[in-house]
Amino acid sequence: MSVQTVTLGCRLNFAESETVAASAPAHEDWIVVNSCAVTNEAVRQTRQAIRHWHRERPTAKILVTGCAAELEPALFRAMPGVARVVGNAGKLNAFAANDAMTPVAAGLMHQVKSFVAVQTGCDHRCTFCSIWQARGASRSLPFEAIRDAVAREIDRGAKEIVLTGVDITDYDGGLGSLCGRLLDAEPHLRRLRLSSLDSIEIDEPLFELIAGERRLMPHFHLSLQAGDDMILKRMKRRHSRADAVRTVERIKTARPDATIGADLIAGFPTETEDMALNSLKLLDYCDIVTAHIFPFSPRPNTPAARMPQLPRDVVKARAARLRQAGAERRARWLDSLVGSTHTVLIEAPGKGHAGNFAPVAVDGAERGEVLEVRVARRTADHLVAV
Repeated sequence: MSVQTVTLGCRLNFAESETVAASAPAHEDWIVVNSCAVTNEAVRQTRQAIRHWHRERPTAKILVTGCAAELEPALFRAMPGVARVVGNAGKLNAFAANDAMTPVAAGLMHQVKSFVAVQTGCDHRCTFCSIWQARGASRSLPFEAIRDAVAREIDRGAKEIVLTGVDITDYDGGLGSLCGRLLDAEPHLRRLRLSSLDSIEIDEPLFELIAGERRLMPHFHLSLQAGDDMILKRMKRRHSRADAVRTVERIKTARPDATIGADLIAGFPTETEDMALNSLKLLDYCDIVTAHIFPFSPRPNTPAARMPQLPRDVVKARAARLRQAGAERRARWLDSLVGSTHTVLIEAPGKGHAGNFAPVAVDGAERGEVLEVRVARRTADHLVAV
């Protein structure tokens, strides 16, 4: 008998999936589908994954958990093959007799790069988002639990730790302080990376680490969502366009080799062409080289779903334009790295990432190696090193 995990969505889900699977009954055949609800497309993909695995392994029991399961449990209970639906509150004890959640610092185990959860939930109410409904209020895990989880992952062979959560910059006591304590407590932690950051919440201790701590990887993914002040206000974001630009300027002043990623939503309700162009221009103003573009998707029971919607063809066209511009900027960035030297963690045979999160291919390199390499050329989507 076996247990298989199918994870959709955020890095927090990936961190939690292995913890869920580890508690599965050894004598039963289970598929754990850890769902996402950030967009309607994510929910569709969750349903598609359930149907696929029910066809592939019809005798296995399917457990559906995660955000989509929390928000729409009846939808998944009705699907063939689904034996159990457990919301986020009971996720980490999904196979236990009751669903009372015991907070743990979940880690994605036995991986060269390991995701460790430090926080879950969100206290903000962005008008487009339903994740706060699925995850509840912001809750931070104790430092000792996070430190122990990091130590376990390093003992299992992890060469890079990624701290993840729903809103990690809201960590109690400050994310910068948490990172500093972890780096002090774990001298064998050589590569620390951060998942998505709310730019307005980046604290001074974290800026200090960005400037002076070489073990903190120099790629920072920001939850920006838009580049127009009126749209940001209607999203109920807490930063302005100028705030975003200033944050990136501070990061790059502190760490000139830092690279920036960002989430951006195209076609938010009421967005005019000029507003959309402001988001397009933000790619340049914030020097974004890893752009995650989401066409606006009205989620149930959110204020944005009740706002005047744009035609779907307009939303898709604006998303495509943003993606194209993002891809062109990324290609120029990768081209600029040809001839430079980087330290690369090999995460799969012959493939890995530099500290700035550039994907690098190294012929013959073995999983788990950390190599100093020189970039020889660029292919369509990655660098080739020698």
